[in-house]
Amino acid sequence: MWKWLHPYAKPERSYQLATTLLPWFAISSIFCLSIGVVWGLAFAPVDYQQGESYRIIFIHVPAATLSLSTYMAMATAALVGMVWQLKLADAAAAAIAPIGAVLTAVALVTGAAWGKPMWGTWWIWDARLTTQLILLFIYLGIIALHSSFEDKVLAGRAAGILTLVGVINIPIIKYSVEWWNTLHQGATISKLDKPSMDSAMLIPLLINILGFALMIGALTLIRFRNEVIARNAMRPWVKELVALENK
Repeated sequence: MWKWLHPYAKPERSYQLATTLLPWFAISSIFCLSIGVVWGLAFAPVDYQQGESYRIIFIHVPAATLSLSTYMAMATAALVGMVWQLKLADAAAAAIAPIGAVLTAVALVTGAAWGKPMWGTWWIWDARLTTQLILLFIYLGIIALHSSFEDKVLAGRAAGILTLVGVINIPIIKYSVEWWNTLHQGATISKLDKPSMDSAMLIPLLINILGFALMIGALTLIRFRNEVIARNAMRPWVKELVALENK
């Protein structure tokens, strides 16, 4: 396995791989989101308790769930960068951070919009909401550290330390509804026995989660390619690539 991965430690090979994978992720995400969003917002049945307002779940749940998964992917890249000193891992972490921040912001905004008709307020210092807000601040801090140093190695180390420290917030977010008495509802699709959703609602939700995951992959590949180019701007292969694109 390491023999297969070793060539991709070279920036040029990683850039080529990202370029190859990008159309697959982009087209697949568009396909899944087109089906999931239309199905969920237009054709899924109305909830007997929450009425039409529950449909925000098809945006909120994928954004909230994948904001945690995205953070763990970024933390893995940061750990690899710190332990094995792989510059491309730092580039991957820097590429992921803004995407995770946007996902977290979307989760907070859609959660507030959903909470208003359900709880009667846009915001409450609920355990799940508060820890999700902390996650957004951590993302923003990581982005700031990546941008604050001209030395990318130093920036990667500083941001990596904050990233790894921030991992402690992930299980707190995940289990906050179980550890504390909160307004936020518990798990609906991750139960071991049976989801608390009808299949007519569950299937489009799962399709949307997959679509969001593929979209995150596509955006990460785009940003990763940009990071690789920016960090290797003086390399001959980058100059050749720029020259070809300018023809």
